[in-house]
Amino acid sequence: MTDSIAANPDRLLPADPGTRQIARELYADVEHLPILSPHGHVPAEWIADDEPFTDPTSLLVSPDHYVTRLIHASGVPLSELGVGSGAPQGEAASRAAWRRFAEAWPLFDGTASGYWLRSEFEHVFGLPSSMVDALGSNADTAYDAIAAKLADPGFRPRRLFEDFNIEVLATTDDPLDTLEAHGRLAKDESFAGRVIPTFRPDPYINLAHPEWAARVARLADEASDGVPGFAGYLRALENRRRYFVEHGAVSADHGVRTPLTLKLSPTEAEALFEKARRGEATAADRDAFEAHMMYEMARMSVEDGLVMTIHPGSFRNHHAPTFAAYGADTGHDIPFAVNYTEGIRPVLQDFGTAKDFHLVLFTLDETVFSRELAPLAGFYPSVYIGAPWWFLDAPDAMLRFRSAVTETAGFSRSSGFIDDTRAYCSIPARHDTSRRIEASFLARLVAEHRLTEARAHELIVDIVDAAPRRVFKL
Repeated sequence: MTDSIAANPDRLLPADPGTRQIARELYADVEHLPILSPHGHVPAEWIADDEPFTDPTSLLVSPDHYVTRLIHASGVPLSELGVGSGAPQGEAASRAAWRRFAEAWPLFDGTASGYWLRSEFEHVFGLPSSMVDALGSNADTAYDAIAAKLADPGFRPRRLFEDFNIEVLATTDDPLDTLEAHGRLAKDESFAGRVIPTFRPDPYINLAHPEWAARVARLADEASDGVPGFAGYLRALENRRRYFVEHGAVSADHGVRTPLTLKLSPTEAEALFEKARRGEATAADRDAFEAHMMYEMARMSVEDGLVMTIHPGSFRNHHAPTFAAYGADTGHDIPFAVNYTEGIRPVLQDFGTAKDFHLVLFTLDETVFSRELAPLAGFYPSVYIGAPWWFLDAPDAMLRFRSAVTETAGFSRSSGFIDDTRAYCSIPARHDTSRRIEASFLARLVAEHRLTEARAHELIVDIVDAAPRRVFKL
């Protein structure tokens, strides 16, 4: 047995010896299965260009709001962690920010971020556990070791794609993206992986987005086929979705404020659209328009086959001064309660039983799992329960999720694990975490004589591998 937490073969498995042995055997079934990542934020350019990562801070600290938010909570300004365009640049600044992170390392004890980072440090970068345990006093040594790894040609993004055993990696893309990087990868015979785009129309649907009018004008110019008004706007979105399908996309993702959907008449929708273009839309108008556009997105998914995923329930940019100074996605998005049962009903009335329509519902409000999502997925053929996301993608929360949804919806109605990350080097750790948690949950059912061991071995392969292929039409 090793003293390293990250290298302990029984990490995250049940403490009871008998249950743990069952979990070990179940985990062994899926430990080496390829990684399927049908929703994430790694840019396709990273893989297509295959350029080396620049430095440890810009890879592991500055862009990771899981990391920066907790250090900021202890009183460290985000600028000292390399966040924002105004942060100091260069090797000296990168090293200084890394030292701040290393000093704060004890803050991550017990957190999912700490678990993933420890795994990355030891398994991906080869740091000894003794160095990781005392990262604060080993900051420069660790920085140098990681920097040397990043300079190694064997550590380029494509080689890591292979080493991580990734089979499918989905990116998240603007509707007007040319998808040039995806095209290069698809034509590159030296690259055996599969990198697929995801249609993400949020800035074109959310009237509160500061660039909504400009983006919609460009969308009309490029893709409306000359059709004016709201009808042209819909035509342009439909055309761009088809372009994504032609370039390998399997899903359209929606980071909406709430799960509200609304079916407006063409006249009502046109009026709201024109009101927004004149800059006269109210907050109520914004909510109604976004809700109607979610209905339209569902209609389009029924027509073009893109899986529809919904990620609601985040109060974006909660701290206005931080947003003004550092921009979006800098750690101050805060979850709030959502209502799926009423909100999603207009879509389900018309499309809930539509052939081949797949609707994957995510939440940051875990009370929704058992109260709303499991019952919805337990009736509507179109509905699948999205894996624990963002603040809930931690070991104990994953166990709570599995307990909350399984007794009502079984195992077949969930999406499979979704890493939803830009933190490329954390992808193996995140998927491994999920596989260990699934093994632990199934082992308990076997130990309690609620499931046969043979069936548990079938289920864990289905959960890890078959489910994401099935749900995301891979």
